[in-house]
Amino acid sequence: MKYLGLLFVGFVLFSCGQKISFTDKVKEEYNLNEQNMKKVQFYTSSTIILTKSQTSGSQGTGSDGTLVSNKSSEQERVIIYPNTKCIFDGFGPNGELNIRFETGVGNFLKFSIRPQQTSGKYYLVADWKQEKGGQLTYGNQTYFADTNSGNAYLMVVLKRLNKTKRKDRRVKGMKV
Repeated sequence: MKYLGLLFVGFVLFSCGQKISFTDKVKEEYNLNEQNMKKVQFYTSSTIILTKSQTSGSQGTGSDGTLVSNKSSEQERVIIYPNTKCIFDGFGPNGELNIRFETGVGNFLKFSIRPQQTSGKYYLVADWKQEKGGQLTYGNQTYFADTNSGNAYLMVVLKRLNKTKRKDRRVKGMKV
């Protein structure tokens, strides 16, 4: 009975597709134009963390004559975990892919092939600064992606189905 359970689990894992990086080669091989791209389920390869922060403060004196310094900061983070499902929303002006993670105006990120990379993967697009990370727009607001988010690329599930139909016939031979 144990072996039957292991065989079943192995069959289920074997029958599932495997995630591969989305590249131009995959795009061409499966003839993915804008209409067909909307039918593809995309996934993220690694965590993407977007941060937006605001700081405000004031200085003055209290009613008892003490000096008061008031400082407050507000931080908003958008976290997209690895293997998060996302969909194609359209092409950007420079051929990048607009990938949507949730409903709402402007709730998409841009992914594109990096000119210096030979892998052909579609990586997160941002205006990368060494100390701050990458500046980008999400939900029509400006965020900064942390430097690790720059390693995030798009993946798709590839499932290969091979069917072979075979018919055997045994020939008995001929006698003179």
